[in-house]
Amino acid sequence: MSFVPVTGPARLLVGEPPREGSVEFTDERRTIVMPIRGALPVLGKVRDQDDIHPSVALLAGAALMGLQLVASGRFAPDPDGRHWQVAGLDAADQRRITDLARSRAHDGFDEATAEGMVRGLLDAVVDTMPRTTPGRSRRGTLSPVGRPAARPTSPDDFSDQLQQRIARIRSRGKDDRSHLVSISFRIEADEEELVAGAVRLVVQVHAVDNAAHLADASELWAEAGPDAAHGFGDRARTHAAIALRSAADAWPVLERLLDLRIPDEITLDSDEILSLLDGGAAALTEAGHPVMWPKYLDRDVTQRVELGQQTSSRGRREEPLQDGLFGPQALFGFEWQLSLHGEQLTDDEMDELARTTSPIIKLRDNWVAVDSAVIKRARKRLIRTITPVQALAATLTGVVDIEEVPYEAVVGASLLVVRDRLRDAATGEPVDVPPALRAELRDYQRRGLTWLAELTSLGLGACLADDMGLGKTITLIALHLHRAGEGGGGPTLVVCPASLLGNWEAEIRRFAPGVAVRRHHGSARDLAEVSDGFVLTTYGTMRNDAALLAEVPWDLVVADEAQHIKNSRSAAARALRAIPSTARVALTGTPVENDLTELWSILDWAIPGLLGSRNAFRKVWAGPIESGLEPTKARQFADLIGPFLLRRRKSDPGIAPELPAKTETDHVLGLTREQVVLYETLVRESMRRIEEADEETRRGLVLKLLTGLKQICNHPAHFLRQPNPKLRGRSEKLELLDELVGTVVAEDGAVLVFTQYVAMARLLERHLAATGVPHQFLHGGTPVRERDAMVARFQAGELPVFLLSLKAGGTGLNLTRADHVIHFDRWWNPAVEDQATDRAYRIGQTRPVQVHRCITQGTIEERIAELLARKRSLADSVLARGETALTELSNAELRDLVELRR
Repeated sequence: MSFVPVTGPARLLVGEPPREGSVEFTDERRTIVMPIRGALPVLGKVRDQDDIHPSVALLAGAALMGLQLVASGRFAPDPDGRHWQVAGLDAADQRRITDLARSRAHDGFDEATAEGMVRGLLDAVVDTMPRTTPGRSRRGTLSPVGRPAARPTSPDDFSDQLQQRIARIRSRGKDDRSHLVSISFRIEADEEELVAGAVRLVVQVHAVDNAAHLADASELWAEAGPDAAHGFGDRARTHAAIALRSAADAWPVLERLLDLRIPDEITLDSDEILSLLDGGAAALTEAGHPVMWPKYLDRDVTQRVELGQQTSSRGRREEPLQDGLFGPQALFGFEWQLSLHGEQLTDDEMDELARTTSPIIKLRDNWVAVDSAVIKRARKRLIRTITPVQALAATLTGVVDIEEVPYEAVVGASLLVVRDRLRDAATGEPVDVPPALRAELRDYQRRGLTWLAELTSLGLGACLADDMGLGKTITLIALHLHRAGEGGGGPTLVVCPASLLGNWEAEIRRFAPGVAVRRHHGSARDLAEVSDGFVLTTYGTMRNDAALLAEVPWDLVVADEAQHIKNSRSAAARALRAIPSTARVALTGTPVENDLTELWSILDWAIPGLLGSRNAFRKVWAGPIESGLEPTKARQFADLIGPFLLRRRKSDPGIAPELPAKTETDHVLGLTREQVVLYETLVRESMRRIEEADEETRRGLVLKLLTGLKQICNHPAHFLRQPNPKLRGRSEKLELLDELVGTVVAEDGAVLVFTQYVAMARLLERHLAATGVPHQFLHGGTPVRERDAMVARFQAGELPVFLLSLKAGGTGLNLTRADHVIHFDRWWNPAVEDQATDRAYRIGQTRPVQVHRCITQGTIEERIAELLARKRSLADSVLARGETALTELSNAELRDLVELRR
């Protein structure tokens, strides 16, 4: 048949039995289906063509392998005796199949599909080519061993023939000489050859099972027979020739060896030597054929770069950098410096290298072999200018990656000054606490402020990664005031989860009274008059309004809970990168949750360019560090990110002793639209009934109203008593719980979650189970024995979250494993909350306890919180009696207490 498929794809159509299969060839005009017997010659013809489709190349390779299996007799009848099938494959055969499939896989044609096609064609070939098949004779085919068969062969006959063949091979006697060999190459040259810029490449043959047994290829080809001095067997030449073919595939210059009758050596000219130095030797070594260089031909020319600030295309300025100069306008350059045996080459020697036309050159009375990269460096010593952050990265690590190759970096005085400033930023003389800050900063917080002030003054960003509760918010507020007091500054944009908006606003008003603070969220999204102070927004709003936010000349942009941008490809991360500012600060207690790429995403936003591209980071840093195989990389990485990431834990020396034994935080949260409707409806209807009720009925109605409002503040499903509700997206309290629990778990902490309602705890239990967070729930119905077992499990660290009803778990338990306490809903008596908190804050507790109270803004919860905070005497005299005292309020006072405030 004249059709030869060289332009289109091909596919195997499997038959039953396999010999009934066929191959479908397709070109631009037509599709032809050929039986296996007819397809094999076609596949044999196109196998060596370069422009065939990968699927054709795959089938051609499989066809060749199938014929080899037939020739070696590696097939046998199937269990039913109906056809021949492949048999006796060893590990090398399996690897050949896998490698063939992997090399020919392509788009739309994955590796598994390719391997299935290879195995299918192998079965088809071995069932087609033998002279006969089980069950019937096929005229004109070959026997299992590749010779014409005189008569049909049954499975038993074939087995007998195979055993006879094995016996014949064994009867030839055993040859103890080495037959399997590998090859290596030796470089040789005399003085005249070196002057002419030439060397000889000599082939050496090694026994595979004894590397010390070697001979030159010239000896192997010169002698044969059992008495040959080289001691190799008769088949050693064949294996050496195969190895030479492999070497030529790795470095094509060796094709010249294959044309020689005795492939012993060839002479390399300057271009070929340069090719060998540039990559040929590495390719040969990777293929298992190393290259040995003589001692008299030196290859110890090393390259490093000098790095400094640029004033022109050839000069460097070495004055120390001042504040503000380390910004986008600063230019830095790399200049190559070459050394021989660690001694720097002189300018004359560099010029001599630059003028050379041969990779063989004499320097300092030594013959030296240099690759094209070294010559290029000598000819063009200043290679490029780079950004300040890239220069700083090289300064901190002492290494610079150029074209994905690491080189030693030597830096100039200006960068050394910056490096020293960064390294001393958190330990040097602390800056003064801004007078406008209405708070006392603890020592570690003041060090954090000093560190942030130093980095941002240089135009650099930072990541403050302190543990939860160590005061990242107040430190950032102090930074804003510091920059404003230094005569610069401007507005600060804070991007945070929606559940933290109220907390940020409250903290700013508390610690920096008089500083403008506004929310860019919901309908309040006017940026027309922003010139100073704080603007607070959420990640969702920022994502939608990135273009609008980018128009404001921000001094600082702050990403709170920066793990929200740990995926650099997310819409939120991309939007945040589009908002320019003088400096950027990331705040997070969990900079790394799963892998180092998350840290790259945060730091690449805060200090763009420091860690290179995401792919480069994975290759240069994350891969080697996470594998644990390159400890040097981990140290270099620590040197690189150390000045930009400040991480303090509550357990660090000098941190926990300065903390109060108990830190309390009120998280101010909003209501969802659903909660607002439920809340206002319940107030309106209940107040109408209360105002019309008698005194006895009124008391019960008030208590029912208060309970209902608190349930609505918790979650709509709690108030509506929904049996199988959707929980996500309906309550900011639940969102805050997710954030707090996620942070606590990431920090290997433990948390107590108190609610006064068993029904709400059941909803939380269901939610935690759905999110995969280990937990347990203790309530009034829990038996004493199980209660003790639950305490023991929690204290042993078997699970991080303990849900407790306030009445059942608020007293009598020792739960010092917990370093966080969350009050999901407010109790009217602060003493009851304190008792519950004391389950963790008690003798035996070795870590600071963080207490979190969830307060919905504008609701009865906020009103009670205000009373507790500002009028403690009222709390002691009235609220100590709890909800009962509130039933005695007048209708006007009650309405003022419960109505939702906008």
